[in-house]
Amino acid sequence: MKITALVVEQLDGPFVLQELDLEEPGRGEALVRIVACGVCHTDAITRAGDMPMPFPAVLGHEGAGVVEQVGAGVAEVAPGDKVIIGWPSCGTCRNCLDGQPRYCLRTGEALVSGRRFKGEQAGTTAYSRNGEPINGHFFGQSSFATHSIVTADALVKVPDEVPLDLLGPLACGLGTGAGAVLNEARPRLGDSILIVGAGAVGLAAIMAARNSGVTRIIAADLHDNRLELAKEFGATHVINSGETDLIEAVRSITGSTVDFAFDCTGVIPVIEQLAETVGMLGHLVLVGGAPANARFSLDHLRTLWGKRVSGVLGGGGRSGQLIPALVDLFQQGRFPFERLVKFYDMDQIEQALEDSRSGEVIKPILRMSAS
Repeated sequence: MKITALVVEQLDGPFVLQELDLEEPGRGEALVRIVACGVCHTDAITRAGDMPMPFPAVLGHEGAGVVEQVGAGVAEVAPGDKVIIGWPSCGTCRNCLDGQPRYCLRTGEALVSGRRFKGEQAGTTAYSRNGEPINGHFFGQSSFATHSIVTADALVKVPDEVPLDLLGPLACGLGTGAGAVLNEARPRLGDSILIVGAGAVGLAAIMAARNSGVTRIIAADLHDNRLELAKEFGATHVINSGETDLIEAVRSITGSTVDFAFDCTGVIPVIEQLAETVGMLGHLVLVGGAPANARFSLDHLRTLWGKRVSGVLGGGGRSGQLIPALVDLFQQGRFPFERLVKFYDMDQIEQALEDSRSGEVIKPILRMSAS
């Protein structure tokens, strides 16, 4: 079938609307008509080369849509189902079998090889142009397009009454922030947490923390308008880290350190400073994506005294567990992420990326159409 997709031809190239050919779904796959797709920082850094996706390629990894066709052997979904496209996983490696598909041992291949990574179609791409293959299957979906071929076991069905065009970011950006708190850190009643970077990921983490037993939720950012949002979403304290020393401000609020510190910036000097806000048996959680090959250092002795450091990929857990829970919280008014969103047409992607980079918009979402 003919589809319309945003194609990046080469490293740092623009997103260009093009007509592509898309194969029918094979065994274990589904064809999804993409209704909307969130625009994420990961799309920008992949175009810039910080993730090893081959070009030309179709990116996009926060897609939501409607199943139009299923391949052989698919029982999880049926045509007409409204779905969010979750992360792909092999389902058979040690980590998948342990209930941690976000850390599938084939994650790199699944996310950025540009090809299908499992089943009888492994190593091929469903996308082509004038008979020449185009790299796709980015994060198992390549949803900057009107249609996508995905592995059916990655799909998460959602209720008919929920606005589908709003939901795609739950698959990555918003799910990453919320899952980092609820799936990975799991703070206890009375704990304190510090979240640095009040963008989409950080604000999702704040909303998630508000749904836990945490009693101090501290947000830090360089922009006062984002700190005001953080307070509205549940932060009990805010710090403008461009005007105030972060470590001293935390000490003033807590009397010492925090139990959990979440980095949602990926900025190395920020991470190294953030580590100093975590005390004995405290937990530094890395959520934001730094540039490729970035390194940071820690004070060895202070880390040795029970400090924990962990990275979180995609919010951890399972898409089928995390995403429906966040949809329920949204419907109950306890995860009001719709306030972060601005919609764009498919051909406005460069403006959406620029508005996100400048901070004018927290979470851009592209609405897909063939026009």
